[in-house]
Amino acid sequence: MTQRLIVLVVLAAALVAPWVAYPVFLMTALCFALFACAFNLLLGYVGLMSFGHAMFFGMAGYFYGHTVKAWGLPPEVGLLAGVLGAAALGLVTGALAIRRQGIYFAMITLAFSQMVYFFCIQAPFTHGEDGLQGIARKPLLGGLIPTTDDRVLYYVVLAIVVFGYAVVYRIIHSPFGQVIKAIRDNEQRALSLGYEADRYKLLAFVLSAGIAGLAGATKAMVLQFATLTDVSAAMSGEVVLMALVGGLGTIFGPVVGAFIIITMQNYLASTGEWVLILQGIIFVVIVLAFRKGLVGEIGDLLRTRFGAKI
Repeated sequence: MTQRLIVLVVLAAALVAPWVAYPVFLMTALCFALFACAFNLLLGYVGLMSFGHAMFFGMAGYFYGHTVKAWGLPPEVGLLAGVLGAAALGLVTGALAIRRQGIYFAMITLAFSQMVYFFCIQAPFTHGEDGLQGIARKPLLGGLIPTTDDRVLYYVVLAIVVFGYAVVYRIIHSPFGQVIKAIRDNEQRALSLGYEADRYKLLAFVLSAGIAGLAGATKAMVLQFATLTDVSAAMSGEVVLMALVGGLGTIFGPVVGAFIIITMQNYLASTGEWVLILQGIIFVVIVLAFRKGLVGEIGDLLRTRFGAKI
């Protein structure tokens, strides 16, 4: 009951938000929230640390931009291209990475991410360091939904993010989700029960990459450009920070963490490099004082004192 009430309150706030805050900021935060949820699916529920998740997020933006700008196709096709392209990249990366565990898995994902980054510098369709700019906002559903108005586009983005979040939620609470959590907790026992751990981990990796791609393509639709920043190692580090601040292995944690980090970057931008120092301080405090993240610790507190289900 408590969880449903929280969901209703959050949805009500989300519907009102573009009338009290800057819509573009909110849309950007929503895209990163979905990106953090995709990463949390992999680390929080499978136990796989990826240091290269930005390659799925960033490449999906390039796929969307090239599909819409160079080929002149509808934005729906661009979003689909972003998701499928990121999922295909995830399949190739995951097929090699899951052969190793722990830090070796993380290093393989980081190596792939760096290769994709340097590929984006050289590839003609990405326009190198200039980025892919001037991506037109085209109407959706054959012209039924105009996207030039920021508030109208906000509700489109909100619907996309809610859909992606619902997919993550369904995956976690499905029989497949129970298996990947069992693999996370004790892979050897899962193997002894007859589950092919590598196959489940690969599928989870591809799903996570595809959802990250949906977030990246949506961001490109909102901001009308795709740049090297989105495929950089720094972006992979940011999504780790978002998930840890909110709480790994929680439903709402990555969303909260993403909004905290994006809000800091937006409103503290005038401080220059100090924003990075403040992020580092917050990260250290969270790791030392809130081992389960903000949402995880608050959820434990409410369960202990009131027996509430969060």
